[in-house]
Amino acid sequence: QVLLVESGGGSVQAGGSLRLSCEASGYTYSSYCMGWFRQAPGKQREGVAAIDNDDRTSYTDSVKGRFTISKDNAKNILYLQMNSLKPEDTAMYYCAARTEYCSRFVRLLSSVYNYWGQGTQVTVSS
Repeated sequence: QVLLVESGGGSVQAGGSLRLSCEASGYTYSSYCMGWFRQAPGKQREGVAAIDNDDRTSYTDSVKGRFTISKDNAKNILYLQMNSLKPEDTAMYYCAARTEYCSRFVRLLSSVYNYWGQGTQVTVSS
């Protein structure tokens, strides 16, 4: 059973930075992908960034150049470094894992992920 626990959310002013972490346990798959998703009130869950076991990454257009996804394989931790934050980045952020390979065409689709964390809130004020 895979368990994902997010941390690092908080409140920040526009232009600031936050780093989200997702600690994964029970995860020993050779082919996989992991991602960060977000959901604002009244909106659908959106794929933000994803990374596979070969460190290939995908980003949604609105965060390219501002957010960076990375992972520490030794510690089983997934990160999302968020810089130049904007009020529209305000949302609950979720970590997700898929225990199979995922191509770049599906990496940001929530439907392909089978494990989810509980979420961490990010609030950006103007």
